[in-house]
Amino acid sequence: MRRTRRSFTDELKREAVKLCKQPGATVTHIARDLGIQTSVLRRRVTQECGGVLDLRPNRPLRSEAATEVEWLQRELRRVTTERDIQKSARLLCQGPAVKYGFIARHRSVWPTRTMCRVLAVSHSGFYEWMGRAPSQRSQDDARLTRLIRESFELSDRTYGSPRVWHDLRALGEGCGMNRVIRLIHLSELQARHVRRRLPGDTGSRLENRFAPNHLQRDFEASGPNQKWVADFTYIWTAEGWLYAAAVMDLYSPRIVGWSMSDTMQAKMVSDALLMALWRRGKPSSLMHHSDQGSQGGFNRSLQHLQPGGVYGATRGMDDAFNWQRSIAISRGSIASARG
Repeated sequence: MRRTRRSFTDELKREAVKLCKQPGATVTHIARDLGIQTSVLRRRVTQECGGVLDLRPNRPLRSEAATEVEWLQRELRRVTTERDIQKSARLLCQGPAVKYGFIARHRSVWPTRTMCRVLAVSHSGFYEWMGRAPSQRSQDDARLTRLIRESFELSDRTYGSPRVWHDLRALGEGCGMNRVIRLIHLSELQARHVRRRLPGDTGSRLENRFAPNHLQRDFEASGPNQKWVADFTYIWTAEGWLYAAAVMDLYSPRIVGWSMSDTMQAKMVSDALLMALWRRGKPSSLMHHSDQGSQGGFNRSLQHLQPGGVYGATRGMDDAFNWQRSIAISRGSIASARG
């Protein structure tokens, strides 16, 4: 049932404001006695103090200038609200269901009737839509939207509609490409345009640092700590490239040392080798083989592998662990013998 709006004469409004200005009078008590809302009466008192209301008898309660200013302010608020709704919605060419969804999501921001008027839909149709059970197609769209978001997130936000559509087909969903495009657009999913360039290898390879390949593709070992092979690789993560180096014992085969870093440097490879030496104790005879990468030069690890270098690194564990070795570094080969 629609409520009837009460109206008061100008004389009653003048008297109410005058009563509020009397000593000891409060706006709350006078509003309750006259049956006027407290906020309305308080606004009238504020307007009178600002010179907007004229309390003199036989004159208009509000001046023409004040009335015009209030009308302009009201029109400005209306135009601004309609502009904000149109800029936020961008649904003038969409169907009623899409517009109703926008209105339902923004009821706490703008008045419902104003949004219905701007989007050219009836408010009665909106309230009827609110009480209606979702259709089967709407339920299917909601389920497909969840699957689309899962595929999009699993791809690190790089998949577009074709790849997402292939993922849905692999799951047994019978949907078309255009439907996937529409749901992706409504979900505001946008793939990242990132060209992932492989890390470059700009390290120098000095010819006089190369040594013969002592391993000669003989990957069989009769016991542990006889032949170690090493290599490093790079892995893409959400924070960039991650470089990992590993040392494997060909007898097991087992990873005996490893290291990771966010930059491609020789220290990462030498740390993996030193970890293997610390974990495996005292190899009596060892061949360390790696490829001919720029880190194969082992500028830093050469210092650790020189006679006395390893001794200094392991002295705290065992003072008798003294290495007398000859070292050949090249193409990735390090042949060492304990004297």
